[in-house]
Amino acid sequence: MKSIFLTILFAVSFSMAVTAQPRPVEKVEKPRVKAALAPESFDAKYEGGVIGYSAKVEGSLKFDDINQRLIFRGKDQKEMFGLPYDALLALYPQSQSVTTGTGNVISHIPLPGAGLAGFIKEKRRYMIVQFDDPDVSVKGTANFRIENKELLDSAIQTLAEKAKLTQRGDAYYRPKKGGVTD
Repeated sequence: MKSIFLTILFAVSFSMAVTAQPRPVEKVEKPRVKAALAPESFDAKYEGGVIGYSAKVEGSLKFDDINQRLIFRGKDQKEMFGLPYDALLALYPQSQSVTTGTGNVISHIPLPGAGLAGFIKEKRRYMIVQFDDPDVSVKGTANFRIENKELLDSAIQTLAEKAKLTQRGDAYYRPKKGGVTD
């Protein structure tokens, strides 16, 4: 009886000594892989967000380092608008999975199993640019569709470096001056 009691007492005291001790949270950030430098000009589709330009337009984005701005040009290579680097507030990637046109058409054919074609998806990638419009006292959010992830990542990183934005996760932002409110 005494040996059982001592065994239980030993097990309980040993388990109390082995319990997890609280440790301070380590602030270790994952090392970021630096994307390749984006080309000076690349294809993009403007999908809205700048006052006065509501139509979706195929074109290209160009870094205008001399004038410190990002320029969007239409297919005719005429400049539609520019966003000064100093006006940029936030910059981040966004992606959507959408059913392709082919998948949508096939899914409506009255055949057994045709509904499964709705699972034919494509990934659309966007560069979201939030800015303080330099011409009007309004903040805007411009959306640019970019075809591949590597170009999207390099464009965002290059623009963020040129605009001197601060990184937070996958996004970049301009910290407010003077604390919580301006």
